[in-house]
Amino acid sequence: MPRQAVGETVRVAIHAPAPLVRAGLAGFVALDPRLHELPRDRIGEADAIVVAVDVADASALDLLHRLCDKPGARFLVVVGKKWRADLSAAQKRGVRAVVWWDFCSPDVFARSVRAVAGGEETPLPSPLSSPLAPERAEHHVVASRGRAEPRLNAREVDVLRLIAEGKQCDEIAIELSYSERTVRYILYGAMKRLRTRNRAHAVSHAIRAGLI
Repeated sequence: MPRQAVGETVRVAIHAPAPLVRAGLAGFVALDPRLHELPRDRIGEADAIVVAVDVADASALDLLHRLCDKPGARFLVVVGKKWRADLSAAQKRGVRAVVWWDFCSPDVFARSVRAVAGGEETPLPSPLSSPLAPERAEHHVVASRGRAEPRLNAREVDVLRLIAEGKQCDEIAIELSYSERTVRYILYGAMKRLRTRNRAHAVSHAIRAGLI
């Protein structure tokens, strides 16, 4: 696959068995005008193929090959729980970056996709230590005992703070000059990152943790 030049639209294909995860990733693509999602039947044309798995292991690497066996296919793997795959095997299968779902904000996702499409490579996690998210994507270290409190990006802080003030999504959209759909995607991303059940839970968690 040819590498993307700076400023060109990046064609992205997404494979995620969990409907909510797929909806979240598709929403991240929709938020960035530099990204364009391709349908499943055009996965071979993608500049970056995003694959979401709970556990990255040998079977996950086999899945990559089944999804696209074209030489030069470049994958961004979004991992939910654990990395168990052989690193050299992952690289041979086209894995060029790994993003941990807990820290997969729209900004981190977009930067990682563009880096993969542009030919950059980020450090893959070591199976012998606590997983490290790529430094270029500004991820947090997942500590061996417990997890570091995830940070919220500026847009997530703004949205959660306004929700804490009692505003609805349509009101927030007007105040921040976003579409209501964008506000909901930002809120969804914050809820997933904080591992909260709903917007009220997300706001209370963020307040207690001093994030807003």
